[in-house]
Amino acid sequence: MNRRTLLRSFFALPLTMISLPLWAQSDAGWPRALAHDAGTLTLDKTPRRVISTSPSLTGLLLAIDAPLIATAATTPGPLTDEAGYFTQWAEIAHTRGVERLYPNRDFDIEALIMADPDLVIGSSTGADSLLPYLAEVEAQGLPTLILDYSAVSWQDMTRTLGQATGHEANAETAIADFETKVQAAADRLNLNGRPVTIVGYDIAGTYSIGRRKSPQAEVLEALGFTITPLPEKFQSTVTRVTNMDFISRETLSAAITEDTVILLSGDDSAVAAFLNDPLLANLPAVQKRQVYPMGLSSFRVDYYSALEMIETLETSLSAE
Repeated sequence: MNRRTLLRSFFALPLTMISLPLWAQSDAGWPRALAHDAGTLTLDKTPRRVISTSPSLTGLLLAIDAPLIATAATTPGPLTDEAGYFTQWAEIAHTRGVERLYPNRDFDIEALIMADPDLVIGSSTGADSLLPYLAEVEAQGLPTLILDYSAVSWQDMTRTLGQATGHEANAETAIADFETKVQAAADRLNLNGRPVTIVGYDIAGTYSIGRRKSPQAEVLEALGFTITPLPEKFQSTVTRVTNMDFISRETLSAAITEDTVILLSGDDSAVAAFLNDPLLANLPAVQKRQVYPMGLSSFRVDYYSALEMIETLETSLSAE
């Protein structure tokens, strides 16, 4: 690693997250067996060439300064840069020289083989799931770890990735850094358990109410909010469940019971559309103008998007 590369890596990290360069990493504590969604993977030594086939996991690998050499990209759009990297971590990925493995989540086994990784990390869920291609990847002798990012908090997933890459200390540092920043924001906002409804408003034509247990809810609770879920009497109207309960647009007004609304994956234009929706005009949150954006990157919470959520909400709430 030359001096220019080392300095670039230094300034790409938060000040509290400076790790040892790869040549100084120790193989003490290896081999280790890692339980994952497709069985158990045994790694003999610290990975030096990690690939992510899941853009939803790439941000966490960057947050712990894992030796990430390439990542699959998603389809470019409002949530990404021109390469298909999510905006919350695109700059740091480019700064560190993380290559685009393949575009548009269009799986390419040849690209994996050419990259010559010693660890492939993929998802077992979502549009970027590696499970349909797992046999093909393993047939090439590529060590592969399959994880469900939808099942645990970003903090727990960060710890899992830290263990897999030998960057456990960096994982704890990232988590501690977030906790310090969210506590400072909570102290400034002084919300005192303010009740709030999380709303997915017209996201690809869908409408939903946030559940009490979700990565987004955890960030909001850390800021001092109390999450109010979909009222029990509307549970029979739910059409799909993720971290949100999906309902019809016609049910949305009756399902929002709090005076404060926070919009998932929302920006100022989403807030304006919500406030101007005639079906929602009688909501106390609309009449009091207490509708706030969570930020476009809040659809998938990692270290970087969680910090963006804090900044976005603090800016909006401080303008009250």
